[in-house]
Amino acid sequence: MSAPHLRQVGGNGESDLPDYPISASDRLDSHYFVQFNHDRYDRSDFRRKSYRDPEVGFYGLELFFKSHGESPLGTLPRDPEALAFLLGLSLEKWQGLTERRFNPLYNWYPVRCDNGEVRLAHPVVTEVMEAALDSHREHKASNEEKAVLMRRRRLKDALKKCSCSDALCADEVAVAWLDDWLMEHHRGRRQMPQFQASIGRALKAAAEAGVLGARRGPV
Repeated sequence: MSAPHLRQVGGNGESDLPDYPISASDRLDSHYFVQFNHDRYDRSDFRRKSYRDPEVGFYGLELFFKSHGESPLGTLPRDPEALAFLLGLSLEKWQGLTERRFNPLYNWYPVRCDNGEVRLAHPVVTEVMEAALDSHREHKASNEEKAVLMRRRRLKDALKKCSCSDALCADEVAVAWLDDWLMEHHRGRRQMPQFQASIGRALKAAAEAGVLGARRGPV
C-alpha cells in the first residue's frame, strides 16, 4: 500500500519495521468505552485537515474506533480490500479516498506484530490502547486480590468449624499456604463434609512441610 501520508519507516525491508507493543493475545472483552482526549483532538492536524475534506475526516475517525476491535488491538490490516470491508465501502471507493492528498490513513504506519503479521498502527491509537490495557489489568488484579481475600476469609471460618486453633486461623502465612494447597488438590466447591476431608489432608501436608507452628519473623 502506498497511500499518501502513510508514514514510511526507515530501512529497505519489512525486517526494519518497529515492533508493535501490544500482543495479539491481549483481549479487552468488555471494551465498550474509548478514552478520547477532545482537547488534543481539537489541536490536531488531523482535525484541521478534516475541515478541508470532511469525508476523509469521517472515515479516518471511523478507522480510529474500528481499530479497537481488531487483533492486535489498535491496529488495522494493510490489505485495501480488508480496509474497504472494515468501513463498509467498495474497493473502488476506498482506493479513491486513499489517492487524495489527505486520506483516512493519515499518520498510520506499518508495524510488525508478535504473531508475525505486518499491520498498520497509529501513535495516538496505540497510546490509548496501552492505557486501556493497563487500566484493565489493574482492575482485574484488584478483583482477583479481593477474591483471594474473600476465599481465605471463608477458609478461616471452615478451619474454625474443623476445630482448628485460633492461633492457626490468625496465621496468615499458614492460611495462605493451606489455601494454595487446596486450590491445587481440592476438586469441586468448598462445601462440607467433602471440604472437611480436604482440609484434613491439607493440614497433614502443612505439618509435613513445617508450615504449622513455625515462628514468623516480622513481615
